[in-house]
Amino acid sequence: MSTIAEFSIPAEEFALSETLERLPEMMFTIDRVVAHETDHVLPFVWASNGNFETLTAVLEDDSSVGNVELLTELEDERLYRMEWVTKTQIIAYMLLEQDATVQRATAHDNEWDLRVLFPKQNKISAVSQYAKEHGFSLDVSRIYDVDSAQRVRFDLTDDQQEALAMAVEHGYYDVPREIDQSELAEKLGVSHQALSERLRRGTKGILKKVIPNIPGDENTGRNR
Repeated sequence: MSTIAEFSIPAEEFALSETLERLPEMMFTIDRVVAHETDHVLPFVWASNGNFETLTAVLEDDSSVGNVELLTELEDERLYRMEWVTKTQIIAYMLLEQDATVQRATAHDNEWDLRVLFPKQNKISAVSQYAKEHGFSLDVSRIYDVDSAQRVRFDLTDDQQEALAMAVEHGYYDVPREIDQSELAEKLGVSHQALSERLRRGTKGILKKVIPNIPGDENTGRNR
């Protein structure tokens, strides 16, 4: 079964380390990445949250980067196409040897955070072993199958996901409603209050992911 792994790598062990050291406030996000050889990776990279006036020159001076090309300039973002020519072995190994797909990769606060799709879970173990043998500090924080991806993405508990799915299935969100909370709670075998909490917390978790800058609620737990 296809499996997703989320992990981090210290920026100093990965590409753009010199750029991040000189421009620590900058954030980089990989839009797409292709590997042809273990030491030749071609990413499209969005840059944001920093000094764009010096960025291109800093990238060109970075020993891990070659052939930098600025593709798009927006008010608060820049899109670059570049070559990564050093410190790329771990990501190239994932792409070329383990048939992985990089779904997300961001660099900030002296760390790269990656989400990678693997066709089989045992390939993650192979990558971990490769990292250990080649001196990469690979910190795997989460592993989950593709079927759980949406739940993990929106930070839902299993109970919250079940309640939301049942609510949609039975017309709770339709106009007019086809079922009320008491009836839905009975179908789920929980109290009216428990269902209300699951729907509220689950909906809030989704909204916080899709609408930026929603403040958190320190008094809200995730144990229901």
